[in-house]
Amino acid sequence: MSTPAASPSRRRRRGPELEAALLDTAWDELVEAGYAKLTMESVAQRARTGVAVLYRRWPNKDELTLAALEHYRLTHPVGLPDTGSLRGDLLDALTGMGTARAGYFAIATAAAFSGLLASTGLTTTQVRDRILGPQRPERVRTLYQRAHDRGEIDLPRIPAAVLALPFDLVRHDLLMDLEALSADRIQSVVDEIFLPLARHHSTGTDSPEPS
Repeated sequence: MSTPAASPSRRRRRGPELEAALLDTAWDELVEAGYAKLTMESVAQRARTGVAVLYRRWPNKDELTLAALEHYRLTHPVGLPDTGSLRGDLLDALTGMGTARAGYFAIATAAAFSGLLASTGLTTTQVRDRILGPQRPERVRTLYQRAHDRGEIDLPRIPAAVLALPFDLVRHDLLMDLEALSADRIQSVVDEIFLPLARHHSTGTDSPEPS
């Protein structure tokens, strides 16, 4: 008579896999408990590990929180659409950005004003850069390059500040309102602000294209 095989032991996570799991846990704790109540011990308990495991990677809860915010942002990228037109791409991209990032900005801002900004020893700009991350103009430039290739804009003639403007405005609104932008607001950013500027620099006129 054969005996049942022993159940396999739980696989231990190590290295990057373990660190990612710990940061996911820290994000969940940040969402549910908030920065003020988050502790290294509460995250360790939630992760079912020893607190020393956390301290080997992050010296305090401030660095753990910043790392969790960075990890969430990097592992939840906003898609880059391809609708066949610059206007359509921008409307979809900015709508997706507002929807995907609204919750993140709310959590990050709550943490900043609950003590994270004061206790890190970093400047406001440094904390902002850690939360928002480095801008990636090469990714957005793909969207504009497609429009250039279709003949919609003359990309080399448009200043970098103009190209960044619609995305900067969405980030501003997310930080100020902590909720996804309305369809009217996004359409205004695209149709009333960005496209006239892009056409002005591309062709020397800001007159709208025929519909």
